[in-house]
Amino acid sequence: MKVLLDACVLYPTVMREVLLGVAKRGLYTPLWSARILEEWARAARKLGPGGEAQARGEVALTRAAFPRAEVKEHKGLEARLYLTDENDIHVLAAAIAGGAEAIVTMNAQDFPRHVLAEEGLERWDPDGFLWRLWSDHPEAVAEAVEEVRQEAERLSGETWDARRLMKKARLPRLGKALS
Repeated sequence: MKVLLDACVLYPTVMREVLLGVAKRGLYTPLWSARILEEWARAARKLGPGGEAQARGEVALTRAAFPRAEVKEHKGLEARLYLTDENDIHVLAAAIAGGAEAIVTMNAQDFPRHVLAEEGLERWDPDGFLWRLWSDHPEAVAEAVEEVRQEAERLSGETWDARRLMKKARLPRLGKALS
């Protein structure tokens, strides 16, 4: 199953690492475009002067880990599409061009289900998507979350249990399922 990841699910580190950790275990094939990755890097400016530079390093590592995930831009496809927020048309175009089944995004209002359905796509929020994968593959998802939890502890010096970390990462349903 191919799934396009919107920039808003790539920028929060824990959410991204869980999504990509699950993809590394073969539960789905992630897709994105160069523009989506650029949005992620620019969003990291919020972290301060080094935020964008760090994000660009993470983008490079992500590209290397998933060399077939990047969908090329299709201006002709973008020209025929309509969304109320024109800045999101490139996301829809990338999903169509990449043959995705769904877009995983936190921006439900920007991707109306009826518009996506016309293109053969669904819209999933990251928590629901990961919960669905956990329902079918609990061990693989739990392993991915555990790796992220251990890394969060290492980086923060704080003790985290999976449920609390997932709740903080806006993945409460997944966290509850894992506890």
